Amino acid sequence: MSSKIPGGLEDLLHRPLVGILATVAPDGSPDQSPMRFTWDGAHLRMSQTIPRRKFTSLQANPNYSFLITDPDRPSRCLETRGWLVTVQGDEDGKFYAELGERYGDTECEPPADMDDRVVLILDATRFVAK
Repeated sequence: MSSKIPGGLEDLLHRPLVGILATVAPDGSPDQSPMRFTWDGAHLRMSQTIPRRKFTSLQANPNYSFLITDPDRPSRCLETRGWLVTVQGDEDGKFYAELGERYGDTECEPPADMDDRVVLILDATRFVAK
């Protein structure tokens, strides 16, 4: 494990790929979900809603693991590890729409759960080439 992104894998953080976010649920069981994300060089940002299990899991235990696999070469994988830094509101759906555009949804409609929508800001402190 390293605090630096392993050589040749940084592109996985910049491409519009879906990764698997793993957390520990309040009952101690593992929980994994496919997630869209953005990367700013230090933090992963993901859209979520307050009532969902992923949000409650990160509130109970802020540690996470996020695995990204290159769909063009599945042997190229990058795992990031860290913790939830903060949660920002996304009541206007701006970040949700940005994610939609990043992933090719040019006609992204506001979600029905917009009142509960938040942005998870995850610190990426460790990187593992898989």
